[in-house]
Amino acid sequence: MRQEAFGGAPSAGSKPARSAGDALREQRRTSILHVDMDAFFVSVELRTRPELRGKPVIVGFPAERSVVLSASYEARATGVKSAMPMSIAMRRCPSAVIINPRHTEYYEVSGRLMEIFASITDLVEPLSVDEAFLDVGGAIRRLGSPMDIGHLIRRKVHSELGITASVGIASTKFVAKIASTRCKPDGILQIDAEDSVPYLHSLPVGALWGVGGKTAEVLSRLGIRTVADVAATPLASLKKVLGASGEHVHRLSMGIDPRPVTPTRLEKSIGAEETFSVDTADQALLHRELLRLSHRTAIRLRSSGMLARTVALKLRYSDFSTVTRSRTVQTPVDSAQLIYQVAVQLLESLGTRSMSVRLVGVRAEQLEPAGQTSLQLSLDRRDDNWRAAEQALDRVSERFGSKTLLPARLLEPGKPQADA
Repeated sequence: MRQEAFGGAPSAGSKPARSAGDALREQRRTSILHVDMDAFFVSVELRTRPELRGKPVIVGFPAERSVVLSASYEARATGVKSAMPMSIAMRRCPSAVIINPRHTEYYEVSGRLMEIFASITDLVEPLSVDEAFLDVGGAIRRLGSPMDIGHLIRRKVHSELGITASVGIASTKFVAKIASTRCKPDGILQIDAEDSVPYLHSLPVGALWGVGGKTAEVLSRLGIRTVADVAATPLASLKKVLGASGEHVHRLSMGIDPRPVTPTRLEKSIGAEETFSVDTADQALLHRELLRLSHRTAIRLRSSGMLARTVALKLRYSDFSTVTRSRTVQTPVDSAQLIYQVAVQLLESLGTRSMSVRLVGVRAEQLEPAGQTSLQLSLDRRDDNWRAAEQALDRVSERFGSKTLLPARLLEPGKPQADA
């Protein structure tokens, strides 16, 4: 565990004593936290496989077309990165232990993580399943300084979930995210408001949002290699090189990021995809994978407390061309069987396919909270029966920890590998 602070408290006698009100206002200037789990999928897996701690571990399917979903820091030390093709990752780190992903488990832990955040403050803005921004300004009187709150979150995450988190603390979302990245893994770093610009100016230009590898190369050829160099470059010159994004990059280099933490951010869609290890034209195999993907999507919907008004199908052919089709249903759904029925209809609507299929995906769209939606009873009682049966499976999984209760059809041989 590592604790850091850039700047920090002044030495004794350097400033007059401040009142409690002044101290509170000062703390609230630096009260945005970015909390990010360390190698999330791997960390979740190591809870039940502690013998793998300290070893290179990769979560993903060991198939040529699959990608790395998560890698331990030991694997990363060999050059393995998330989203890297598994074939390359296994060549770079042949000793790595490959673990097939368990998406349902990850989303369950993610839900509990968000509950921890919500116990700290109402101002939580999730960015993904394992990270969020928190504005803790309103929690300081109750829980202590932002640094105290950061330590509290890290303790709760470790004791309740068995994984570790890194926390960045700053006056803006941008700097808070940089801080969490710089203190990984299992660290905490606070950048005080008055120190934000000096800290930023000590970093390479690639630390700025919107500056990827190619943009960094372009700027480097102009002698712009650090954030300080960006800040010192006239805005007109940056716009000439970077276009409209030049102003955005220049503002960030000066520590300007007025965006508040927005707690009402909802997922716009939930879905899953499968890439076949070998392109296929087998209709039965496509149907079986649609059923599997429908279950993965429905489980996520129910665990998120959401319903979908639209179901979308995605197909990618062997020449990498991609088609999508969607259909809005009369009654919002969270049942795998109902999603599957629509997905099959969409597949059949495409007619005869001239090429084999490389990838298939199912996505639930137009999401709305289940608690705010009245489910109209279907004239076909089977719809309600499917929903009740799947909810029963959820309860069994929650009580006994089994995440593998699925229809018997999905136990058939021939399951393709996945990169979802």
